[in-house]
Amino acid sequence: METSIDKESGALGGLFQQIITDMKNGMPLWEDLITKATKLHSSLKATILAVTAYLEAFQKIADSATNTRGKTPNRTI
Repeated sequence: METSIDKESGALGGLFQQIITDMKNGMPLWEDLITKATKLHSSLKATILAVTAYLEAFQKIADSATNTRGKTPNRTI
């Protein structure tokens, strides 16, 4: 006849085995998520660098336009 402690130990052992099995089955999913997150990080970093370069080029054009004087002579009325 099993005692209460034996039953609880068996239940705890079964629960532990189920948790380990679930973790083994879930690992590929977590690894896939990490891989995709790494790719997303790389893509976002490249996008930020491209946008920064674009804005710097646009700023140079704006600075050039601000510093350019018109070709017509100054007229006094």
